[in-house]
Amino acid sequence: MGTAIFVILAAAVGFALVKGLRIVPQAKVMVVERLGKFDHVASSGLNVLIPFLDSPRVMEMRSSIDMRSNRFSRTYLVDLREQVMGFETVQVITHDNVTMEVGSVIYYQIVDPAKALYQVENLALAIEQLTMTNLRNIMGGLTLDQTLTSRETVNNKLRAVLDEATEKWGVKVTRVELREIEPPKPIKDAMAKQMTAERERRAEVTKAEGDKSAAILQAEGEKISRILRAEAERDAEVARAEGRKRATLLDAEAKAEATRLVFDAVNSGGGATPEVLALRYMETLQELGKGDNKMFVPYEATTALGSIAMLKEVFAKEGTTQTSTAPSAAARSAQALSRTVTTQPPAVPVRARPSLPTEE
Repeated sequence: MGTAIFVILAAAVGFALVKGLRIVPQAKVMVVERLGKFDHVASSGLNVLIPFLDSPRVMEMRSSIDMRSNRFSRTYLVDLREQVMGFETVQVITHDNVTMEVGSVIYYQIVDPAKALYQVENLALAIEQLTMTNLRNIMGGLTLDQTLTSRETVNNKLRAVLDEATEKWGVKVTRVELREIEPPKPIKDAMAKQMTAERERRAEVTKAEGDKSAAILQAEGEKISRILRAEAERDAEVARAEGRKRATLLDAEAKAEATRLVFDAVNSGGGATPEVLALRYMETLQELGKGDNKMFVPYEATTALGSIAMLKEVFAKEGTTQTSTAPSAAARSAQALSRTVTTQPPAVPVRARPSLPTEE
């Protein structure tokens, strides 16, 4: 009988020792109650609990299998790592009376396990309901366009509200994200049409701006081309004028040089003889008389023509009256006159001018 009692006591002690030894994993803690009252928080590692006096407090957490499910699991270990909790889409009404479905995800971390167990009955359910109600309040103050374009604003507002409310629960809300926003189908169709019209408008504006830029560039190109052509024509005219000027100067220099050479040649021979002057005079008359319907009679030639005509008449009369070879006094006078006319140096006219017609 005594042996049986000893065995029973040994088994009870062994069972108590086994129940009193608890191993807590890393990044997790265990809230220990002694006689139903909070005693201490068991940290990671091996912990010894007094049998029948100490017991761990059970905590309800959302199942990690499906974050958006409503299934909760009971555990005596409190995870101190950052937790993620996703929620099903809920219907919200915007400020402009548009009903849409919004889904959200929050990230939180338990910083005080004792408060998380004793300040709220069900921490996961409390966070879920708090998130739903505040999400409806925030989205109700925004229009449809603001809810679609101001996700960051909604996230910051919702995180600030949740962080303030969960602070007394020993929970720190680190981040809130809107997972999805689903407007009604008519609204989505209208938004698609609006997007199409906006893209078409942008395409037309872009095309118009391109045409405008092309026209401006073409006009600038034509302007520059005309300016370059005008400058080229101006430079060509200047070059031609310079060429004509140079040619005129060279021609004048050549004529001056020729005149100087003739003058030097004449003066170097001891003076111009009457025969040379008469020959140059006749050559000048030939040059002046070139062309159609032109006749130049110099002023000094009238005396010579009159003398030649008189000599012709004298020679004709003497030929009919006298047959002797000896010249008469009239013939000698005519010959002397002709010699006088011949020896007189003719003047070179500066400018040829037509004379009056003479009668024979």
